[in-house]
Amino acid sequence: MSIYLRIIRRCRQSDFRHAGRAAPPAVGRRLRDNRAVHEPGTKPAAVPPETLPDERQLAAARWAGSALGLGGPVPLATASADASFRRYFRLADPREGRSLIVMDAPPTHEDCRPFVHVAAMLAEARVNAPAVLAQDLDQGFLLLTDLGRVTYLDVLAQRDAARVDALHADAITALVAMQRIDVRGRLPAYDRALLGRELDLFPEWYLGRHLGQSPDAAATATLAAVGARLLDRALAQPRVFVHRDYHSRNLMCSVPNPGILDFQDAVDGPITYDLASLFKDAYIDWDEALLLDWLARYWDQARRSGLPVNGDFGEFHRDFEWMAVQRHLKVLGIFARLAWRDGKRGYLDSMPRVRRYLRSTCARYRDLAPLARWLDETGTTPG
Repeated sequence: MSIYLRIIRRCRQSDFRHAGRAAPPAVGRRLRDNRAVHEPGTKPAAVPPETLPDERQLAAARWAGSALGLGGPVPLATASADASFRRYFRLADPREGRSLIVMDAPPTHEDCRPFVHVAAMLAEARVNAPAVLAQDLDQGFLLLTDLGRVTYLDVLAQRDAARVDALHADAITALVAMQRIDVRGRLPAYDRALLGRELDLFPEWYLGRHLGQSPDAAATATLAAVGARLLDRALAQPRVFVHRDYHSRNLMCSVPNPGILDFQDAVDGPITYDLASLFKDAYIDWDEALLLDWLARYWDQARRSGLPVNGDFGEFHRDFEWMAVQRHLKVLGIFARLAWRDGKRGYLDSMPRVRRYLRSTCARYRDLAPLARWLDETGTTPG
């Protein structure tokens, strides 16, 4: 058994003895053979002949042609769309025979400047992120290098143990490189106000809109007390570059690997946040023994690289788990908002996994157990 797993079990058993609860069961198989629920959306789908492109797509085609010096519009094929108002189109550069990406970010809803700013920071760190080849911030268009069509999720869903391990090793190496960037004064702070606004999405959108529940005074007090503890622990962590959505849909299989997307919301924040995104992924999950192995590898690599990780692995793991709870509450709220406000119902498919993460982690810790009990009593963690 891994020394790290023994450390974590001792910590949990001690915590449960204080709480008067039974220790969690032993971990099972290394790879859980669960169903993959995703819509990769990474292969370009040409616009059907019977469907006319919208005005923004036509404008993007004209702008890209001009940026490439072609004197006219270029054909664009849909590459993907994300959880925001941004869209991505793929084009073939006839001059060099390479594929490029046009980002369409309507200025009334999106601001391209953070993307451009963070892309430059990632270039400094020598990680593989799209290079900005041309930009028109007034129109909301960027011309980017193309990192390919295969997401991490596409490959991870095949459950090939060797490839799963190799992809996570590459993701850990890239994350350490990003976290070594000097972010002081260069990124917004992931402060109590921002973390708290994210927590507020859970009662507003997940409980209120998705489940149709209005927490009573006792439940509101429970959420507030647990939320305060989560934020206190998060804000006590060392601060580094935080991608904020470092997971299998935003990592591409590329050379060098991984290609990193969707980084425009990066902040200066808790060191374990991106680990929670990566290892407790909303779109695919892993057995705990494997997760702990990856976490220990990151911890070793981060320490060797001079990152300010907690020298006590047990405490570091607890920081990671509590940070993940904050993220799970936020993600449930965001997925509900995407489904009910924006009509993106596919995100509902991933809610059961996130609920399981949330329930199992809260039940392991005395200070989070009230939230676990309330989730059970109100039936908010089915599946």
